Amino acid sequence: IAYDDGERETRVAKRLIRKLDGGSGGDSFREGDKIEADYRGRGKFYPGKISRDRGDDTYDIAYDDGERETRVAKRLIRSKDGGGSSSDSFREGDKIEARYRGREKYYPGKIDRDRRDGTYDIAYDDGERETRVEGRLIRAKESSSSSSGEKFYLGDKVDARYRGREKYYPGKVGRAHADGTYDIDYDDGEKETRVEERLIRK
Repeated sequence: IAYDDGERETRVAKRLIRKLDGGSGGDSFREGDKIEADYRGRGKFYPGKISRDRGDDTYDIAYDDGERETRVAKRLIRSKDGGGSSSDSFREGDKIEARYRGREKYYPGKIDRDRRDGTYDIAYDDGERETRVEGRLIRAKESSSSSSGEKFYLGDKVDARYRGREKYYPGKVGRAHADGTYDIDYDDGEKETRVEERLIRK
């Protein structure tokens, strides 16, 4: 037996050994799994992911806040996926909104890569990119735009909220993008690219 404290013992009788944490015996974790762990055994669980499986029911953990911890006992770790994000998985190319860098506000973009560990790389409509974004920070975008059902076509005369301001300005659709955004040529000569559908009206 290789003990967690570094000690080793050979030829230990079977009757002197018991499985740690019977209940969750089947609950082993793999590298890359999103989990919550009791950081330093303090009683509070913090989100992170398994960075290494030590093969002895202990794991190295990379916490979301940048902290790292090695050889954490399995009983101090719980799976994070629960029900929420597993049902809400996204595919590459999906139009979504995500909380950029965990902020409160959602920004439009699309799934650039599915990391297969419950995190995603995102290409935002404004040109920003972000890697390994957790599923809980992402929501599908379709609901809001499809409910309006409003589609615009090249040359349509529209009013749009220039740079997201409250006021609508007259112009016309210069280009329709596949992601549901539009380039607008305003009557006053201004141009704006990739304007969200919700900011445009006929």
